Amino acid sequence: MVEVFVPRETAPGETRVAATPESVKKMVAAGLSVTVESGAGAGAHIADTEYESQGAEIAADRGAALAGADLILGVTAPATADVERCKAGAVLVGLLSPARNLDLVRRLRDGKVSSLAMELVPRISRAQAMDALSSQASIAGYKAVLLAATRLGKYFPLLMTAAGTIKPARVVVMGAGVAGLQAVATAKRLGAVVEVSDIREVVKEQVESLGGRFIELPDMGGGEGEGGYAREMGEEFLRRQREIVTRHVAAADVVICTALVPGKKAPTLLTCEMVEGMKPGAVIVDLAVEQGGNCELSRPGEDVTHGDVLILGPRNLPAETPADASQLYARNVWALIEPMLEDGALKLDLEDEVVDGALLTHDGEVRHAPTREALGTS
Repeated sequence: MVEVFVPRETAPGETRVAATPESVKKMVAAGLSVTVESGAGAGAHIADTEYESQGAEIAADRGAALAGADLILGVTAPATADVERCKAGAVLVGLLSPARNLDLVRRLRDGKVSSLAMELVPRISRAQAMDALSSQASIAGYKAVLLAATRLGKYFPLLMTAAGTIKPARVVVMGAGVAGLQAVATAKRLGAVVEVSDIREVVKEQVESLGGRFIELPDMGGGEGEGGYAREMGEEFLRRQREIVTRHVAAADVVICTALVPGKKAPTLLTCEMVEGMKPGAVIVDLAVEQGGNCELSRPGEDVTHGDVLILGPRNLPAETPADASQLYARNVWALIEPMLEDGALKLDLEDEVVDGALLTHDGEVRHAPTREALGTS
């Protein structure tokens, strides 16, 4: 029987959990033995008794549970000490951020722990239910707009009052991926006028279907890359993009930055000069801050005031909506591991496109080529 362990997350500010009573019920029904660390669900308002009611055991000894687990389900990258407790051949699942955690990758490799990085799940049709990046990005886009609305010194919607008319807030969303589109939808629900900048012409229809206005950019060969993500563009394109977007940003009350390129530093879309040209009291929320930021003035986890513009660099917005974020993430994780169960065992089919794409380390090797290159190994 496969022994599953769900640890309590230890990263600062992390409130999510990798399994919910709903997913535990499915794992137990599939013949897995599930152990949940005491308090693992507390941040998401899930009591130990709720896990027990679905057939899970509650463990107080984290070290012993890790040492005996065949499958460890986490949200973020584990601590070094936790990896060292895992047995050879164990399988770790989580958002492992390999590019930022190379030492972790080395330890997983050297300890012969197999690891499946949720952010490496390929963007193909049959893997949509496993797409944790999308499920969590959607929450981040939603929360970013609410955060901006609470910090902006004016209403979002158009209001007709006895004292006169209040004009709606103007919002510019940089990047129309999952987070950006959710930001568009949320800002429109709050009554704002929304404009969107993205290098991919293909997203124009999606933006307009949500009520946003697409900012037309210079045609320089299209910006769509592998898996539907934006591709890295040259400096000349970015310069011309900034010229066009500057006019819209100058009129904006709020700018939501969401533009990312997988495996690369986030593109700089808001320069210091552009920020200085914004309205007094304007708010910027930079969701790309952990990967270098779309705004060159943003700082991870900090509120920066430049002139009279407030720049917010939230690190982990999904953790601020832990109940729903955990529920969606747990479903993503179950969708990934369920097809790997065969005759009561967990089998990693290296020929399977999803497994091959998500597999970071296995049998003492780093399988993910970009991470292997970053480590300087062939």
